[in-house]
Amino acid sequence: MEKKTTNTKTLLDIYNDDAKRLECRVGKDRSLNTLNVLKQGRGYVVNFLLEQKGIVDIQLDSLTPQFIHEFSVWLSATMGLRCGTVWLMCQQLKGVVARAYQRGEITWNPFAGFRIAKRIRPRQYLTEEELFKLIAHEFKCEKLRFARDIFVFSAFTGLSFIDIQKLKQSDLVVLGGVMWIISKRHKTNVPYQVRLLDIPLEILKRYQQPDREYVFGNMEYRTMAWRIKRVMEEVGFPKHITMHCGRHSFAVLAINKGMPIESISRILGHTNITTTQIYAKITMNKIDSDMVELGKKLSTQSHIGYVER
Repeated sequence: MEKKTTNTKTLLDIYNDDAKRLECRVGKDRSLNTLNVLKQGRGYVVNFLLEQKGIVDIQLDSLTPQFIHEFSVWLSATMGLRCGTVWLMCQQLKGVVARAYQRGEITWNPFAGFRIAKRIRPRQYLTEEELFKLIAHEFKCEKLRFARDIFVFSAFTGLSFIDIQKLKQSDLVVLGGVMWIISKRHKTNVPYQVRLLDIPLEILKRYQQPDREYVFGNMEYRTMAWRIKRVMEEVGFPKHITMHCGRHSFAVLAINKGMPIESISRILGHTNITTTQIYAKITMNKIDSDMVELGKKLSTQSHIGYVER
């Protein structure tokens, strides 16, 4: 095996290199949010170097396995970040350094053996009953009504906000007299196909204007996220429901209605079916808790006439 050569690049140099490569892919197969998360991670590294190491940068050849361990502790103890964010920032740092190693910019990968457990928070979603309560609610505010409709469209198609935001007239295709959305996910560039059911069709008819490129016009994520929060408060849902929870709601609803997980994965545009299987675990947990509650109720009743044979 050819020996990898070294150079004088620093940790921040390779973060900058990754950012430049990513910038060229934004809008193609990567989202702007992915780039922003990389820049956020770089910011944490800058602060860690200054506060913990007293330096503004560090040579790649000076990195040790201890560095990323100290970084993870600093993110948690000093910055007070949640476990999921600590995991994400450490995975990002590992990836940046691993890619530098693959390019021959460092003689060894000091973070290859580092592992940190990812604690996944339960995914929030609306049940079928809650979805129809949301649909039936009369909103006086037109902007909240629009935000509700976009959420419901997501819940009955499985599309993420970015995919709804970028949904074009050309993505709508009629096959055999039925309207389909045929496109690629903006996050992963993975193809997906969704047959439009009655509810999303009605929403589509309500807002579609043939003379504009994007089906739902211009939407800004932060504004819609704020409005969805107001929507859920008005309807009276105590859960922390975000725009992305519409996608979760679709997956759980589809599983509960017996749709094969392979079809759900294809509709969601997942690159790995194990991602889709997370939703199956959610429904299993619900069944488990329901059975526990049933057991509690049965245990309070007398079971006269049971004879062991």
